[in-house]
Amino acid sequence: MERHRKAYTLTEAKRKMERYCAYQERCHRDVTRKLVGMHMIPEAIASIVGHLIQNDFLNEERFSRAFARGKFHQKKWGKTRIIRELELREISAYNIRAALEELGEEAYEDTLHELAVKRLGQIKEKDPLKRKRKLADYLLYRGWETDKVYQKVHELVG
Repeated sequence: MERHRKAYTLTEAKRKMERYCAYQERCHRDVTRKLVGMHMIPEAIASIVGHLIQNDFLNEERFSRAFARGKFHQKKWGKTRIIRELELREISAYNIRAALEELGEEAYEDTLHELAVKRLGQIKEKDPLKRKRKLADYLLYRGWETDKVYQKVHELVG
């Protein structure tokens, strides 16, 4: 049984992608993948992406900043994890630097402290070395910088 896929005209695809980008900030890679999934030809993809950029539906700096703010405030990710995720989305170094500007230094340090204290309270391990290791592993997984993690672990566990 053959599945029929919807064929989109250029205008239909543009409108669909405008709604896709208006709903949430997107990066170029997300939009391109979506268009490839819609079976659009490369010339149409280039045309639609150009249209979205020109009409401010697609803006990588705005996406990067929103992504960094969201992941930091909602998921408590550190800079290392945010950078890695933005690089996976093929965001330029310039836009990554702009995104990191969104994270205030004082709020960044406060969040690391709150996260570390909360996690330390959840660790039931009695052995201080194992407690340090578990706390450090947790913070490193969340993408906090190694030097800050070990400084915080030493400060809290001793």
